Amino acid sequence: MRDGYSGIKFLVDATEGDSRHLHVGLEIEGPFSGKNLVISFPRWVPGSYFIREPIQYMFDFEAFDNNGNVLPSKRKEVDSMKININENTELVKIKYKILATELSCRSTHIDNSHVHIMPPFTWFLPKSGINSERMDLTHIIEAHLPSEWSPATQYLQVTKKTSKGVLTNNLGDTYQFEAPNRDELLDGIMEANSNETITWIVEGRTHHLKIWDSGGYTPEKSMLERLKLDMNKVIIEHHALFGIPDWDNYVTVLHFTEKARGGLEHLNSQTSMLPRQCLMAGFEDEYLDLVSLFSHEYLHQWNVKRLRPRNFINYDLQKETHSDLLWWFEGATSWLGDVLCVRSGAWSEEDWRKDFLRKMKRHTLRHGMETESLAESSHDAWIHLYRSHSFSRETQISYYLEGELAIFCLDAELRKRSKGESGLCQLMSILCQKHAIGYSSVEKLGVTYKDIRSSLTAMKGGLRLGKMLDQLVFERKAPDVEKALEYFSLNLVPEKVIKEGDLETAWLGIQIREVNKQLRVTSHQQNSPLRKIMMPGDEIIAINGFRVNSTAHLNKFLKGLCDTEVEIIFNHEGILQTCNVILPKQPTLKVKLDGNGNKKWQDYIATRQSI
Repeated sequence: MRDGYSGIKFLVDATEGDSRHLHVGLEIEGPFSGKNLVISFPRWVPGSYFIREPIQYMFDFEAFDNNGNVLPSKRKEVDSMKININENTELVKIKYKILATELSCRSTHIDNSHVHIMPPFTWFLPKSGINSERMDLTHIIEAHLPSEWSPATQYLQVTKKTSKGVLTNNLGDTYQFEAPNRDELLDGIMEANSNETITWIVEGRTHHLKIWDSGGYTPEKSMLERLKLDMNKVIIEHHALFGIPDWDNYVTVLHFTEKARGGLEHLNSQTSMLPRQCLMAGFEDEYLDLVSLFSHEYLHQWNVKRLRPRNFINYDLQKETHSDLLWWFEGATSWLGDVLCVRSGAWSEEDWRKDFLRKMKRHTLRHGMETESLAESSHDAWIHLYRSHSFSRETQISYYLEGELAIFCLDAELRKRSKGESGLCQLMSILCQKHAIGYSSVEKLGVTYKDIRSSLTAMKGGLRLGKMLDQLVFERKAPDVEKALEYFSLNLVPEKVIKEGDLETAWLGIQIREVNKQLRVTSHQQNSPLRKIMMPGDEIIAINGFRVNSTAHLNKFLKGLCDTEVEIIFNHEGILQTCNVILPKQPTLKVKLDGNGNKKWQDYIATRQSI
């Protein structure tokens, strides 16, 4: 309580998971500042730049006063409810339900085995009718759960008792937690299920691991132990760069599913979702992807959650908040997150090279760099990244992929000019010290492009790199990765070398998805000879009169047909079409790292931990 004001009580009841309905409530004490209390549902979630409108899942809304009287309410605009109150109203109690069926790391989900609570996907927030400063007070989160479940969250637990739920009257365990302000309320998560929360200490900081499998599969204990050891390595490598943080209790929630993959960072926590094979022996690439995703989201504790774009210090979840800097906040995190994996020993150098090969193959198959810059890609994330289509690669780029390659190029040049004394990882650390939340040395909260540029040019070797940064960020041009690799005595070569006498496979220049023995076009590659002939969704049926129903089968029939006219029969919108086209040979794309690298390279991937 401060100046007669109090925070808000946020309630959830997860005891009816079979219905997929999450019971939700709010309790808002007076004083109120008018005849109406307006509450709004967030329209997007922090870290995912897309208007998702989670209010679509809300139903059975009711409001009551402190005496149990129904308060009239009605919808206001697309995201809000307006509740009528009078001068005698001391307390407003709100309850509603959410159909929590969307299974993703960005949403609230419930079934009979768990609940995953994302605050912006769960609760309304007061918009008017109370003093706005109250959102920065301490809030209460009350979770009523089945007695066999335990919660994992970065919220501070205050009490636990066995009782009936105030929203359902079902018996269970009621937990009360506190969140000290709006930011920590909205950017917290909660995962509750019957699996044990694994807790351990890393360099004096407490880490919690809570897992859940959508199908009920139990991961192998040996793989869980391996993951815990590799998480330790990654965590310690982060600390070697940024210093051991003051904050405690980091929560890692891992959801395992059949196919879904994704991750979302939060203040002192993350939710990551991957195919369950990543914790099965023998699926090494999948396991390494899990380690990479953990490292990426953990790095966001600094680069996004504490070091933020200046206009994200107080973000508004009711409207789009644009930034031209996502190439830094996601691209640099992607690059450095994987570098820290290999520096820590959780990845081998060969693991890193395999991953770099995958990135370069994706990079060379895209050609949107000619029409969109990194700054434009960042700004337009709201309408591009999360709304991709079959032609996206022609006009758009990913600030993740292209951003991390640009960061690598800048990093290599900075190290070259500073004789190895400066690097982009140090730049990130410097920016945190000057502009991040929670640092005693902070000059001004939040970062701008000007701040990044000036800090770069102030570093040893960075004096004349401002122009290079401008070009990488604002020009519509692919970064020169080959030149960057020269500094480390590495070069790029084709993935496969055609031996003398081998027949080359004719090139269609399209991406194909094999579905039920049908070959469906999904998109075009750069300079595809079929760009104006076949469209995404078309089915390739025959080559030179021979039926094809698998990609392996198709490639066999295309072997030896380079620079010759080929007849292709395909299905377009249910009508058989025939085209005759001269197909070129596969373009030579340099995507694979070659060479052992020099001492500079060995220093680059070496641990930063003190010996």
